[in-house]
Amino acid sequence: MKKTYSIILGLLLLVSCSDQKSTQQIVVSPEVDLPVKLERITLQKSRPVLELQLPGELISDQRTELLAKVNSYVSVLKVDIGDRVKRGQVLLVLHAPEIEAELHSAKAKWKAQESNAVLSKAIYNRIVRASKTPGAIATDLLEQATAKMQSDKASEQALYASYQQLSQIIEYLTIRSPFSGVVTERNVDQGTYVSPMSKTPLLVVEDIDNLRLETSVSQVNTSFVNRGDTLYFTTSSTGSKRYEAVVSRKAQRLDTKLRAELIQADVANKDKKLKPNMVADVFVSLQGKEATFFVPKSAVVDSNLGVYVISVDKGKVKHISVRTGRVIKDKIEVFGDLVEGQQILKAANEEIENQSIIDK
Repeated sequence: MKKTYSIILGLLLLVSCSDQKSTQQIVVSPEVDLPVKLERITLQKSRPVLELQLPGELISDQRTELLAKVNSYVSVLKVDIGDRVKRGQVLLVLHAPEIEAELHSAKAKWKAQESNAVLSKAIYNRIVRASKTPGAIATDLLEQATAKMQSDKASEQALYASYQQLSQIIEYLTIRSPFSGVVTERNVDQGTYVSPMSKTPLLVVEDIDNLRLETSVSQVNTSFVNRGDTLYFTTSSTGSKRYEAVVSRKAQRLDTKLRAELIQADVANKDKKLKPNMVADVFVSLQGKEATFFVPKSAVVDSNLGVYVISVDKGKVKHISVRTGRVIKDKIEVFGDLVEGQQILKAANEEIENQSIIDK
């Protein structure tokens, strides 16, 4: 009986060892056929049109912050926010008593010195006439008259320059509009003390008849956007209305944060429904000049070994390194050692080893 139990126990141990061996992972070598038939696609070049949707912003074509040049008070305020103004129109007048007093003093000094210069000139002329009579005038007297005339003239010119300088400063007290537009910001009232040290503008004038649409295009797509291209945009305040604009300027550099290039398009705001600082949805159509390969996203493998697609030739697979470009819905642009008519796997993955044999 014990012998029978020993035989049964031995048979159970053999079966257990056999099961452990059967559960070990089987590594498929490159020469082993894969049992599942994998779908393939044939590469064909194309020039699809990609409509890119980007966030944008409308800004005024011209915007100027008007600041005080001298310490003064607001004497006359002639405009308020929303007022339309013409170029050269007086917007406000400042009052600076100290500077005005200095101007009057400078003018008085200049006029006094002007009289001295006229007198010195007259004395010099009389001495010159008298010196024509031999022995009538000493030589050093003529020299002194000449020096006095030149000194008085130089002093007059210096005082006149000081007067002109103060007159120019007085001009700063009258603030005019630099261009035709709209007053969009006002930060002072009549009697407010203002200083050139303040960073807050007295008034802000903007041109809202002409706006600029700004958006940024990523590094991948920037080469497909050129000056003269037409783009469209919408805003939440204007509903479904699509506005058209033409690309006018490109920054010609990428910013360091987004790695994107700033582009601007001029917008004629005829109906005045668009406002500066509005957010817009910008639609840009991108189409390359040359045909390239677009493949399903599932055909591209991005692994630790790199980015590649898997080609199939006579049942053998090959990993081909590629660079990716634009994305159009479920397809992506790829660049690499690819040729038209070449077959690649539609659904590739990194488990398919290079040089593996698949179905014939």
